[in-house]
Amino acid sequence: MARTFAYCRVSTADQTTENQVREIAAAGFSVEPKRVVEETVSGSVAAMERAGFSRLVDRMEEGDVLIVTKLDRLGRNAMDVRATVERLAGEGVRVHCLALGGVDLTSAAGKMTMGVLSAVAEFERDLLIERTQAGLSRAKAEGKALGRPSALTQEQQDQVRAQRAAGVSLGVLANKYGVSRAAIQRVGKRAVA
Repeated sequence: MARTFAYCRVSTADQTTENQVREIAAAGFSVEPKRVVEETVSGSVAAMERAGFSRLVDRMEEGDVLIVTKLDRLGRNAMDVRATVERLAGEGVRVHCLALGGVDLTSAAGKMTMGVLSAVAEFERDLLIERTQAGLSRAKAEGKALGRPSALTQEQQDQVRAQRAAGVSLGVLANKYGVSRAAIQRVGKRAVA
């Protein structure tokens, strides 16, 4: 017999999942309270890395139904959402998203919807990469320094290079200047570049 589960997620502790639970009930789904999983975790965390969601997946069996109010409750990354839905579909679990008209994301129409959403997400990601690259190229052409500012002044960097050439260890220099060993290594790499 198919069981119905609900996954309700918020990103911060000052938010509540109460509206999501009400929305699911208003859509006509009867979900026993013990089958409602509520979680406070960022959507940027992969679904299977979330403690509550992972436990939920372990409880679900073939024929069960998972209800979410919006696709972003599963995650913000379209690729992760798609992989999660495909995994659940592979286990015989249907996933319904209320914001998409209650469509079963594991059905033919749901798979098409997921395909379109994934294509749009990939397009947006590609546009973001293009804009970022264009911005970096423009900044570089304008002579702006890119990257994290050095923890050491130019004079300290010169001293570090001289002391490294004299054989002083990374650890000793890191302690002396109050920075990490990696910061000392970066000074040496900048000199080579």
